[in-house]
Amino acid sequence: MSQTLERRLGLVDATMLVVGSMIGSGIFIVSAESARWVGAPGLLLLAWALAGVMTITGALCCAELAAAMPRAGGQYVFLREAYGPAVGFLFGWAFLFVIQTGTIAAVAVAFANFSGVVAPSISSSRYIIEPVRVGNYALSLSTLQATAIATILLLTFVNTRGLRLGKFIQNTFTVAKTAALIGLVIFCLVMGRNAGSAASTSSWWNPSANGAPPTLAMAGSVVLFMLLGRAMVGPLFAQSAWNNVTFMGAEIRDAPRNLPRALLIGCTLVVTLYLLANLGYILTLSLDEIQRAPQGRVATAAMHKVLGTPGTVLMAAAIMISTFGCLNGLIQAGARIAYAMAQDGLFFARVGHVNRFRVPGVALAAQGTWAALLTLPRTATLDATTGQVAYGNVYTQLLEYLIPADLILYALMVAAVIVMRKKAPAMERPYRTWGYPLVPAIYIALALLLVVDLLWLAPATSGVGYLIVLVGFPVYLLWRRARVRAVAPAAVSS
Repeated sequence: MSQTLERRLGLVDATMLVVGSMIGSGIFIVSAESARWVGAPGLLLLAWALAGVMTITGALCCAELAAAMPRAGGQYVFLREAYGPAVGFLFGWAFLFVIQTGTIAAVAVAFANFSGVVAPSISSSRYIIEPVRVGNYALSLSTLQATAIATILLLTFVNTRGLRLGKFIQNTFTVAKTAALIGLVIFCLVMGRNAGSAASTSSWWNPSANGAPPTLAMAGSVVLFMLLGRAMVGPLFAQSAWNNVTFMGAEIRDAPRNLPRALLIGCTLVVTLYLLANLGYILTLSLDEIQRAPQGRVATAAMHKVLGTPGTVLMAAAIMISTFGCLNGLIQAGARIAYAMAQDGLFFARVGHVNRFRVPGVALAAQGTWAALLTLPRTATLDATTGQVAYGNVYTQLLEYLIPADLILYALMVAAVIVMRKKAPAMERPYRTWGYPLVPAIYIALALLLVVDLLWLAPATSGVGYLIVLVGFPVYLLWRRARVRAVAPAAVSS
């Protein structure tokens, strides 16, 4: 096709994409698990602060690459140029089949889950198609799953109609959910403070003084440091997706100038709000209430403590707005990876086409279809005591596996700043990483410590994640061989 992507997004649009893709459901729920790992409010804040340091230093490095190579695909292009097409393919493989599509499925189910607070008929236990078990897994279609699928398909369709409507939804919902998050912070900091809060009743830095489990209470400084690393997984996931704006580099006006600005403004704003929100939780709830919040909904518990039942409903509405806007950003940006890979001949050719609305319609449809399908499989766990089966979600399991591998992919992108400075010293760089080489060194060091930490604490989970990524390598070799065979006859005939 002769149609090409158009640069229709300005600085505000790009910044909204950064903020909107980052603020989803994570900030409202992951603090419960992090607090269980570290057992002290000060350490909880430290986990979020260290994750914030990684986000800001990563964004500072990514900004240099984005300004120098403002192309469709973003991080895929950076890895391809720095390390070769095989590494680029491994990123695209993991991203397309698990990371982005799994995140889309997870956020869509979170949206449907909180919709159930407003509409009780939306429930994971109200089935349109009853679960069909196969060993430890099952397939089902509940009203909650159907709502998630409908939301994915709706936003996918909207984004195939062009950038104008997609960016309107993104900007509107990002403003709304940022305002909601600011409201949560204000309510907790101003109205939530009480004598029974974690800030008043718990030791800020000593888990053993807070009635921690024996394994944590006896932990030495090294073990506690490792548990702090494990507690950072949730905050890192909540702060992820800031790189999504780079995927749309070919559609941002004055990209060499606007991409770095959008990354730095957006990431700084979100990291600041996340730290303030967690401070608000600590000032409003006891440590036990944070750790044992029903289904991890710490923000809902905090708002309920401040405003009662209206606070619960308001928080459910805020999270619905947040997840809907986040979902739109993930869908809008994610399809550009498949589009860029297809342009390089590493994915089906039709995926690299642009429709009459100047967006990669086939890539969007393929991504939306796979993400919708990921909501259907479920894990099936038999409770030996009750004899009942508890159903989970396969994509949640996949994301758990991929988080350690995703961390390495981020680290490779940051290291690409160093690689490209040596590999292409004459490349035009409208923005150069502030604090180079200290800033990339900080990110890489923290990332490597976390990788070692997760390999030690969760070797099976991390190992499966790395295996899923590495499976992409033989797929790459097969794809490349098939492409060579397809091209050879055409070359002979010509």
